[in-house]
Amino acid sequence: MKHLFIGLSLVISTVGYAQNSSKIIGFSEKAATQQQKLEQQFDVLLSNKRIDQYVKELSAVPHHIGSKGGNEVVQNIYNKFKNWGWDVKIETYQVLFPTPQTRVLEMIQPTSYKALLTEPAIKEDGTSAQEGQLPTYNAWSADGDVTGALVFVNYGLPDDYEVLDKMGVSVKGKIVIAKYGRSWRGIKPKVAQEHGAIGCIIYSDPKDDGYTQGDVYPKGPFKNEYGVQRGSIMDMVIYPGDPLTPNIGATEKALRLKQQDAPNLLKIPVLPISYHDAKPLLESLSGKVAPTEWSGSLPITYHIGGTESTKVHLKLSFNWKLTPAQNIIATIKGSEFPDQWIVRGNHHDAWVNGANDPISGMAAELEEAQAIGELVKAGWKPKRTLVYCAWDGEEPGLLGSTEWAEDHGEELKKKAVVYINSDGNAKGFLDVEGSHALEKMITEISKEVKDPQKGVTVFDRVKAKQILEATSSAAIKEAMKKTQFEIGAMGSGSDFSSFIQHLGVPALNIGYGGEDAGGEYHSIYDSYDHYSKFKDPGFVYGVALSKTTGRIVLRMADAEILPFDFTDLHKTVNGYIKELMTKTDQLREETLINQEAAAFKAIELAGNPIYNVQIKEVPSAVPYLDFSVLQNALNELDKAAIQLNEQKGKATNQQLIGINSALYKAEQQLLTTAGLPRRTWYKHTLYAPGFYTGYGVKTMPGIREAIEQRNWKEAQEQITIAAGAINQLASYLEKLNK
Repeated sequence: MKHLFIGLSLVISTVGYAQNSSKIIGFSEKAATQQQKLEQQFDVLLSNKRIDQYVKELSAVPHHIGSKGGNEVVQNIYNKFKNWGWDVKIETYQVLFPTPQTRVLEMIQPTSYKALLTEPAIKEDGTSAQEGQLPTYNAWSADGDVTGALVFVNYGLPDDYEVLDKMGVSVKGKIVIAKYGRSWRGIKPKVAQEHGAIGCIIYSDPKDDGYTQGDVYPKGPFKNEYGVQRGSIMDMVIYPGDPLTPNIGATEKALRLKQQDAPNLLKIPVLPISYHDAKPLLESLSGKVAPTEWSGSLPITYHIGGTESTKVHLKLSFNWKLTPAQNIIATIKGSEFPDQWIVRGNHHDAWVNGANDPISGMAAELEEAQAIGELVKAGWKPKRTLVYCAWDGEEPGLLGSTEWAEDHGEELKKKAVVYINSDGNAKGFLDVEGSHALEKMITEISKEVKDPQKGVTVFDRVKAKQILEATSSAAIKEAMKKTQFEIGAMGSGSDFSSFIQHLGVPALNIGYGGEDAGGEYHSIYDSYDHYSKFKDPGFVYGVALSKTTGRIVLRMADAEILPFDFTDLHKTVNGYIKELMTKTDQLREETLINQEAAAFKAIELAGNPIYNVQIKEVPSAVPYLDFSVLQNALNELDKAAIQLNEQKGKATNQQLIGINSALYKAEQQLLTTAGLPRRTWYKHTLYAPGFYTGYGVKTMPGIREAIEQRNWKEAQEQITIAAGAINQLASYLEKLNK
């Protein structure tokens, strides 16, 4: 491995040399020098001790949406912004939010067992015994009282049901038990409901985040036997936000759907449990032994069940009521372009105390706001308006941010330059998702911010990780050559969704992590004690997040030319198209092989009465999809993006004003007015959460999901629609060149 470490040192030294340059994308050399001085002053104003204090005080009590503790947190954050010189207001929406009234899970045969459904307090965790904690439940489960045979469905994903089908096991009229993991939790009951199940239980297996991974809490960070992951199961891939007010803000006078008519609410009862409660249920199952890869780490043999020998009773009911979602909106008016907004957000509500999720990210945002307030008091004036937001109701389904974005949609389309999101944050590596036209700016910043553990830039640290994880010499060489920080594509699961995927506002989602494994997620153990010991000791990655997102805010606020480079978007989309073409070719080859194998099988079995074998229908041939219209559109985008970069270098100051006001609206050209098939709220042709992945992204989703579902007519239609959006963007950029 000696050559690898020599290579890494060369990478680091090269990057270190490059960052001595005073160039910053969007700034002249003189302005860049001033900007760097401003950012150095900003860095000095940041304090890990203050971030520590914010996390401690904001996670001191349970503070879910509508709770007493939630109101206290809102007032605390409001007062901080006010004291730091920001103009602050609270914008409130009335949203549906169910809380549990009845929770019963019991095994009635072959033996009796009543699930505990509680997380005990532990002496090492100072907030684990507090009043006001939401019980363990899944928000948006249906009310229900059902009894049925229990079926183990692995992670409860579509592929798992294909395995069950081959085994001759049906879940129709039965209750399923699925493991957390491999996808967003809401996909599991959704797929179970589609297959006719009458109830769904979700548990965390110790193989995934319990004792198999390491010591459990409080000795280590991982989930103990009583820990439970609360969480929303709203079908957010249809639309997020208040289920009763799609596309409009949930104001007091808003026209609301009837609850039973909301298309993103499931119809079966769903309950999360601990692996302590799961073990007796799984241990009682009979029937076929589960496939080896389905087995978890409980000391049992995992069976599929589905027989009448194991029956469970699940009874759930909820208080369904409108609850105030309180968004804190703090602003500093721009000195030159007050109608151009740099929007920064993180949610403040938690399932319980939420030290990691969301307070670690909220603390970093507050530290930025404090430092910016000091800069303003010292005489700095941002050219563009800064809008700092603390969202409510994110945990149940992005309620606060979605309602605000829908309510202010037209104004945001005109004024929002970018939305910068964070959520949980911890020790590890920089991760950025979002609008790929901002990749060069992110690269520059990643080569300036230092990793607090290693002392190298966060770019170098991510690059070193990629090199070490490469599995071939070619992959190592490829990783070594990288000079740009690669932004990931956006799925869902946090407050950026409404901005980019519904309104077409450029967006970024930023956080550190990867060395913070644990099992506290959405449990009572997501506490200050857990976070300060295992997630970010010393709160130094809180400062790293403030430095990273703070630089984005400061640069977007004062850039002479907004740092959008659409050649990076072209490069990324070109990769997506190649993936889709390869995927189609692979499906075509697999289908031909399957058809040929089925034909030989039919010949072998024909006329032989001793075989009682049914040959299943083989998928029809994969047609040749015409991607040329998409490739042609991409060529037009490439030419327009290159010409625009040249034009920006020649433009006068007056011309730059017009170019800037158009640049940040360019993302809107990638929207389709009709929205995606079967979920019209999502309008972006490049990014959306997957229909069966939830948080996980599907790039070019209309095309990709049609191909995956073998809906070839729709796939060709979506190719045309995506090509139209890219052509629209290319034409839009071409106009800026004239």
